[in-house]
Amino acid sequence: MEVFNPNANIPFMSWRKASVAVSVLLMVASVVLLATRGLNLALDFTGGTLIEAQSTEALDSEQVRKVLTDGGFDGFTVQSIGGSREIAIRVPPLSGDDADNAKAQSEVVQNVKRTLANSGINVEIKRSEFVGPQVGDELKEDGIIAVVFVLLTIMLYVAVRFEWRFGFSAIAGQVHDVVITLGFISLLGMSFDLTVLAALLTVAGYSINDKVVVFDRVREIFKSARKLGPVDTINKAINNTLSRTLITGITTFFALFSLYFLGGPVVEGFALTCIFGIVVGTLSSIFFCNPLLLWLGVSKADLNKVKADDPALAARP
Repeated sequence: MEVFNPNANIPFMSWRKASVAVSVLLMVASVVLLATRGLNLALDFTGGTLIEAQSTEALDSEQVRKVLTDGGFDGFTVQSIGGSREIAIRVPPLSGDDADNAKAQSEVVQNVKRTLANSGINVEIKRSEFVGPQVGDELKEDGIIAVVFVLLTIMLYVAVRFEWRFGFSAIAGQVHDVVITLGFISLLGMSFDLTVLAALLTVAGYSINDKVVVFDRVREIFKSARKLGPVDTINKAINNTLSRTLITGITTFFALFSLYFLGGPVVEGFALTCIFGIVVGTLSSIFFCNPLLLWLGVSKADLNKVKADDPALAARP
């Protein structure tokens, strides 16, 4: 199935200076946003009080969320667990040290229960516990390690499968996609929780898949076409894979839009981060990584290495 003619000759590389300039500006703006506004870290990283409650009747998460908001609670999350009659409520920590927050835990639990009861929602508290910020610090460190590990292993994979210029371009594209997506999250003030972190890793995986497809086509054309230079080779590779890129992106968007509009607040951040990240990753595969690959001086000789001591190979035209 083809959306675009694979033999088209759209000159993508003729726009490389402008496209890379835009990418660099977006990265700089994202870094500035992260340095000035930072990320709105959720309870997964800041700690707080976790309350698990159940009721004899079905609980509507949206209704519970509205009641708590009207009751003066702020920065909390509500999630259905174990069926429609059980919910988990996370309330951010109060100001003060861990000891003060731990002592105030029972008061927080009672306030939540009282607020719900005043609106006709009677629940029984199954479990409550206070999670200190030090746990959140550990999660932040683990999250950073996970992102760095993913980027490094991706670079190693691409460098081994292709050539070091491809590996460097791929990792630069991954950093580009992750930084700009983080800037988008900071700009909107989205709650940065574990689901958003998972979305970042999803974006990294999706993005590298698209880059590998284009790089693989670049390598094939380099090996098969004798008269095409690097610019024409990369243009041809992008045109050949453009239909695949768009079809894959559109079908992925169908699933993500469904999650965003129908999944509720719990997965809203995940879906929105993936949608933006996939758009950025797709564009960077065409307008950032390939110009970088070209400027690194990739050529046919890098991929067609002939052994000097093999007469049969050396005799080939």
